[in-house]
Amino acid sequence: MKHSIITCITLVFALTSCQDASSKIKNQVTEDLNVQAAIPTSLPAFSFAMESHDFGQINEGEVVSVDFAFTNDGEAPLIISNASGSCGCTVPQWPRTPIAPGESGVISVSFNSESKPGNQNKTVTLTSNTMPNVKVLKISAQVTPKIKQ
Repeated sequence: MKHSIITCITLVFALTSCQDASSKIKNQVTEDLNVQAAIPTSLPAFSFAMESHDFGQINEGEVVSVDFAFTNDGEAPLIISNASGSCGCTVPQWPRTPIAPGESGVISVSFNSESKPGNQNKTVTLTSNTMPNVKVLKISAQVTPKIKQ
């Protein structure tokens, strides 16, 4: 008799646990679908004419610059929230207003070669509302050292 009661209690507990588990799975699937629905279907997209530039041979102390032209090939306004150089010698300037779909913009990058003799490879990291949200532009130069007197 005790054995039958214990078996019944165990069976009721097992059935209740399975129902709880299946409702949790259903809730998770519903939440996952809601999260997917929240992801925008139209996004902005960068399309650069070039993503790297070699200044070639320059003299130490020269400040050189290059413009990286791009177009928003996406379906939503492109917003660049930040642009940062890999060091203080590399300074980017970027549009602070949204770039509409089909419109173009320019990222201007200047490089100050003072105290930077030798082979130089620098980057500019752009953070935007694109997918993925980070884009890296590259510059390089061979800096001829100043002649010491």
